[in-house]
Amino acid sequence: MKKYQVHLTQLAKEDLDIAKDFYAKQDISLGEYFIDSLIVDLESLQFYSGIHQKIFGYYKMLAKRFPFAIYYDIENTTTIVHAILDTRQNPKNIKDRLTS
Repeated sequence: MKKYQVHLTQLAKEDLDIAKDFYAKQDISLGEYFIDSLIVDLESLQFYSGIHQKIFGYYKMLAKRFPFAIYYDIENTTTIVHAILDTRQNPKNIKDRLTS
């Protein structure tokens, strides 16, 4: 089985920080739980990169516990995460973010 290295772009890291802050405002432990859950999802990309449907030119993996999608592409043995976005927002905003 091929193992990929997972790399987050600066924008993807910012997406995580924004989402963590959103959940932490509701409850500090919820913000930590969000990060822990997303890290598990991101780690799974080491083994499962490339099996997801492509949307707007990127693979799209849905997070397991939160309404977020992870958008990534693959270069050789590296999975590059470009965005981690809330799926409840206007789809036009998601498309604009991914195609800009």
